Amino acid sequence: MIETAPAPPNTSTYDVHPGVSYVQAMLANLPRKTGKSLDEWVEVVRVSGPATDKERHAWLKTVHKLGNTYAGMVVERAAGRGWIDSDPNAYLLAAPVYVDAMYAGPKAALRPIFDELARLGRTLGPDVKVCPCETIVPLYREHVFAQIRPATNSRIDLGFALKDLTGAGRLISTGGFAKGDRITHRIPIASLAEIDEEVREWLTVAYEMDRG
Repeated sequence: MIETAPAPPNTSTYDVHPGVSYVQAMLANLPRKTGKSLDEWVEVVRVSGPATDKERHAWLKTVHKLGNTYAGMVVERAAGRGWIDSDPNAYLLAAPVYVDAMYAGPKAALRPIFDELARLGRTLGPDVKVCPCETIVPLYREHVFAQIRPATNSRIDLGFALKDLTGAGRLISTGGFAKGDRITHRIPIASLAEIDEEVREWLTVAYEMDRG
């Protein structure tokens, strides 16, 4: 049986992404909803399924009537991937690797800016979670209220979830509200000196707007 470990005591710089518990819940419901456990579906794919990820995904949906998300999970595990998505320990090991990769090579000079933005985000409250993905680092309260993204080799975009709020100063609309995106505004930051009171104020507004 494939098991997922409970969340460990967190001594990491980062926090377990909320998506991990979502995937754990999905996998726990898999036998009830589909009649087979993840291990059993993986065995079905490896013994009887097509060769490629794309073909396997389509086969699980059309022949076995799995939903898109479940089919994707089975395909990932059948290929020996996807462990990080449901294992808090694995995620916390991967998180600093994601950040190091994001700020390697030509983006290395942006790392001090990232570190300061992550530190600033944590000062907003004890419920702030810093949860790296492969290309962005979201900041969570109940939901994502901000995200840190290396936009170019010389600039980080600090995004905010501000709904339809009208911005001023350096705040730029991303057009996200009209598209239904969570991140609706951003401030471009190219130096530590640009992490000023305006940046802190907008972070605070976004944090407060996500109050549960």
